[in-house]
Amino acid sequence: MCSTWNSRVKWRVISTEASSSQIARMADQLEISPVLCRILHQRGMTTLDEMQFFLSPGLRYLKPLESWPHLQQAADIIASSVNSHDEIAVWGDYDVDGITSTALLKEFFRSRGIEITSYLPHRIHDGYGLNTAGIEKLAAQGVRTLITVDCGISHHAEIARAKELGIRVILTDHHQPGQELPPADAVLNPRCSPCPYPELAGVGSAFFLAAALNKTLPGPQMDIRDLLDLVALGTIADLVPLDRANRILVKNGLLLLSEARRPGIYALKEASGLGGADIIGAGQVGFGLGPRINAAGRLDDPHLALELLLSRDLQQARTIAKKLNTLNNERKKTEDIILEKARDQAQMYKNDSGLVLFDPEWHSGVLGIVASRLVDEFYLPCLVLTRENGIIKGSGRSISGFNLYQGLCSLKSHLSGFGGHSQAAGLSMQPENLDSLRSGFNNVIKDCLGPGPYHRAMVMDARLGLDELSPDFLQELELLQPFGPENPRPVFQSPPLKVVEQSLFGNDKHVRFHLKDTDSGMQLQGQFWRQGHNLNHMSFKGKLLTLAYTPGINIYQGLVSIRLNIKEILEVS
Repeated sequence: MCSTWNSRVKWRVISTEASSSQIARMADQLEISPVLCRILHQRGMTTLDEMQFFLSPGLRYLKPLESWPHLQQAADIIASSVNSHDEIAVWGDYDVDGITSTALLKEFFRSRGIEITSYLPHRIHDGYGLNTAGIEKLAAQGVRTLITVDCGISHHAEIARAKELGIRVILTDHHQPGQELPPADAVLNPRCSPCPYPELAGVGSAFFLAAALNKTLPGPQMDIRDLLDLVALGTIADLVPLDRANRILVKNGLLLLSEARRPGIYALKEASGLGGADIIGAGQVGFGLGPRINAAGRLDDPHLALELLLSRDLQQARTIAKKLNTLNNERKKTEDIILEKARDQAQMYKNDSGLVLFDPEWHSGVLGIVASRLVDEFYLPCLVLTRENGIIKGSGRSISGFNLYQGLCSLKSHLSGFGGHSQAAGLSMQPENLDSLRSGFNNVIKDCLGPGPYHRAMVMDARLGLDELSPDFLQELELLQPFGPENPRPVFQSPPLKVVEQSLFGNDKHVRFHLKDTDSGMQLQGQFWRQGHNLNHMSFKGKLLTLAYTPGINIYQGLVSIRLNIKEILEVS
């Protein structure tokens, strides 16, 4: 007797119209396995040329710089400032995207013999993006040209103040613009004008500005490719879709992250439990390097992370990386405490169309992470809020089909400010508007998606038994890197697997299964992450489980083994 483990998950295996002989022929020409070739075909690469690009996305595939309107205009304004010996500043943000964007431009200008000022806002004292006090401080220091990175598109008043103070503003960002653009001298945002790179992260916009400047400024050009490690780091961490351009940038940037010629990257890899020269993929960046950089801005000063990325001394970089690792451990503890309280509060609203959770004692630095965890668990759009300096502020995350930014646009009468993307946003508001926001948020979601419950889609690439897994096959799957939005790591459906043993690990947060494929006799370990609270009183020992899983290679004390990372239990029998 089979039963569906989670009724809120709708699952299916992708299929393609291509015949087995077609797939085999193309796989033979590309010298890859039929399984990998079929995955490429199912993901929209239906010709040999498209598959070849996907597997080897060289920089030659990027559109010319001239194809982005306003890019040269922005470069010309900055070049004029350089020729006039103006003091130049770059204003970033306290997350990975903003910090890497800032590091990229400082590194570029330094390579051209120009030192520029940087300003990274403090999450608690300054809040997100531009602020008038900071702009006035830069003006008093003699700054006459300001470049924003990963922020600015919603800061009309602040940019107007900069203009009043005689500062030229080049705005580079990638967030959703409002109906009117701020009064900057140039606006470089892939969402504001026809752009061949529509899904760039903030660091991607900064990279193309640097590329245009590299051709515009007099003197020897730098090898702009040397900045791609920073582009990959910020792009992966910001979870933007890995479309054609982002795939090119990140794939090539991962090569530099693996080489780790930058001392700060080498030290950061070591602090993440990796070898400094280890080959890494998007997963190690997203779960290892990125959180440690983010920890600086979440709990302390983002300049720590900026100093790390720009360091030229390995010992200094190791000292900073150690501090970031300590902050990241503190972040995890804080996150766990808040998540537990937020989970209890969410139980009160789990039948609503969305979750609006509030506690004045919660630390604002981890609210986005907590919101993501709750979306994974309850599969509802979620806002997690706290109080700072008399203002309620927080972060939100969404589910498939609901554009969070557009939803907040329709609720702007309740908000003091907001910004973000379709799946993630930040907001602030007056305390008296909390109840009206909660009801309005639920109504907006219900109007968009209808009444709940809402179903998560678990889409799998193929049915694959344990006997079909091998280290060579798993290594071949890495050709699909980088993984991320619109190019997820392949997920496979297992045959029914018998649970030989079941246990908890990691302070009872995770579940480990010892699994046996009764047809082939193969036995492997499987790990179901962050499900300890759901399964701590439930045993599947002796039962058959059909799983959605991703296979991975585990190396421990020189021994190589294959483990299953369980995405979902599909059926129990």
